[in-house]
Amino acid sequence: MGDKSKNMTWLIFALLTVACWGLYGAFLHTGQVGMRDPENGRYKAFLIVGVAYFLVAIVAPLAVLLYKGSNWSYPAQGLKWSLIAGVLGAVGAFGVLLAFGAKGTPAVVMSIIFAGAPVVNALYQILVHPPDGGWASIKPQFFVGILLAALGGCLVSYYKPPPGHAKPPAPVAQKASPDGDRAR
Repeated sequence: MGDKSKNMTWLIFALLTVACWGLYGAFLHTGQVGMRDPENGRYKAFLIVGVAYFLVAIVAPLAVLLYKGSNWSYPAQGLKWSLIAGVLGAVGAFGVLLAFGAKGTPAVVMSIIFAGAPVVNALYQILVHPPDGGWASIKPQFFVGILLAALGGCLVSYYKPPPGHAKPPAPVAQKASPDGDRAR
């Protein structure tokens, strides 16, 4: 059992990512609204996301690399493609905010993104690493999966339950004045 559970560690990390990215849009939107700046709140929220990226994506791996005594060699190919990946990730995150600013709701925007991203990934991988036998060798279930992903994203977006009613604010307690009368 030890080998099998060790081989499934990737799944735990994948599910961690699903949970984090699944909450990303909703939390980002909450942060944007919490900035209380209709004009620039989304950009302020994205700036703070950048601070978080600095902490998680720079400080943490730097500490691990120092701890493990890594060599500091960065071959050009690895550097180039890692930088491109980082730009794509940041542009994608910025696109989420721009979609919110264009009146997209977190549930709809994120449903479209998470239904579409695996399709884009699969098509890119096929183009970069074509299967033996070309496109004709691809099983029809693959294309059905693409249709189901698109349909799933549409259905989740269209039939998402509406949000509940906002709770009324709690009554504010009135302070007593020094002479015992309630303040007005």
